[in-house]
Amino acid sequence: MADELQPLLIADLDAIIDSESEDEDDDVDEEEEIEVDINTDEAGATSANGATARIQINTTFDKSLPVAHSYLGEDLEDVRGRTIHDDEACITLPIITLPSVILVPGQTIPLHLFQSHTVAMMKNLLDKDKTFGVITTSYSPDDNSSSMASIGTTAEIYSIKDETDERSGIATVRMKARGRQRFRVIEFHRQTHGILMAKVRILPERVLPDHLEGARPQSHYRFCCCPAQQEFVKTAMDSQGHVLASINMLKKRQLNKFTSSYFTQWPPWVYKMYDTEHLINRIRNELCSWNDTLKKDSNDLDPIDFSYWVLQNLPLDDSRRIHLLSIDSAVQRLRCELSIMQSCSILCCRECDLEVANKNDVFSMSLEGPLAAYVNPGGYVHETITVYKAKGLTLMGDPSTENSWFPGYAWTIIKCSRCGAHMGWRFTAAKRKLSPQKFWGLCRASLIPGINNTDVLVL
Repeated sequence: MADELQPLLIADLDAIIDSESEDEDDDVDEEEEIEVDINTDEAGATSANGATARIQINTTFDKSLPVAHSYLGEDLEDVRGRTIHDDEACITLPIITLPSVILVPGQTIPLHLFQSHTVAMMKNLLDKDKTFGVITTSYSPDDNSSSMASIGTTAEIYSIKDETDERSGIATVRMKARGRQRFRVIEFHRQTHGILMAKVRILPERVLPDHLEGARPQSHYRFCCCPAQQEFVKTAMDSQGHVLASINMLKKRQLNKFTSSYFTQWPPWVYKMYDTEHLINRIRNELCSWNDTLKKDSNDLDPIDFSYWVLQNLPLDDSRRIHLLSIDSAVQRLRCELSIMQSCSILCCRECDLEVANKNDVFSMSLEGPLAAYVNPGGYVHETITVYKAKGLTLMGDPSTENSWFPGYAWTIIKCSRCGAHMGWRFTAAKRKLSPQKFWGLCRASLIPGINNTDVLVL
């Protein structure tokens, strides 16, 4: 996968802490940024070798508010129950298609549905397993056609409200669902009343075994933090002299979970490349090097959940996002994600390649991370990533607090100053005490990772 990815170069520190003057006119080509406190420590100090300072962003905004999707209303009813399908099982699911939205397991997706057959489908699911499939669609301007992806994710309803307008008689549904399991489409068919159905195969998660398990002596297990083995190993080491002797030959090396690699033909760094704990720590360090809001406590997450959280929050184009979603192993998924994070440096307009933000401008305004799905009053779902400064953008219209995804902030539509493509929204605080006072929400569908030609890092 890494070889297939577009090579993107890492930006230097100047791109992170560059402070531009604010421009309050509608034309906002100059970079705008919120106040940030830049602190350096041992993990992120600037040095001659190009290490990046960690940016600390002070926020007073309640990050739990975007997760609640309160703009959908406070009257949604919680739904209990959970359905898990067996790996490799072939099942038939009702499908909804969302343009440029790729649902990831664990991700929350809000929906506001108006079509009568879709509303009826959701109501019917409440009496069954509450599960439907989400597949993205892409539009091809060459032949004026759209196509559906072959990879999707099951979504399970956990909060819903259906209502009917008394005057028009039109039924609508406001709901929240959560991504559960990946699937590959076998075949589609549409029912007579318009509901799209698909026969799908549930994709399994391949859990790779410990590559050093066969080469690791029992005396080494206590260095691998394996509580079930520690007492046994301690007794074995005290009673078996030959076990201690086998360790003496490695006394000059620090014993850890990779020490037993010296009994094999491969050095430790080879095994570290496929160790989930090592990969997770490298990804966390990479995130922390950008700014403090991207810290992710992975202690309570297994590698599969963490790999999906990273996938959800990477601003990738559809093809790369689908490719990562199709990978069956958390190890390989983490390796690909780390490669992307280390190579991607800037975000560009999808239509004209104009640079609009740097990867170090990305910060989190939600507990779910910097990128999340939101729905507008018209029912269109946008996957939006928050950045604290941007450039090459133009404001359209006046600010509005109506149906704001971030309560307390007013939104203003933004477009690319070069090609005029819709890029997202600028959010400004309606209260002075809110911090940050402004930030940007960029649509993932409007972005593409780009090459920063001015910042070349030679390794």
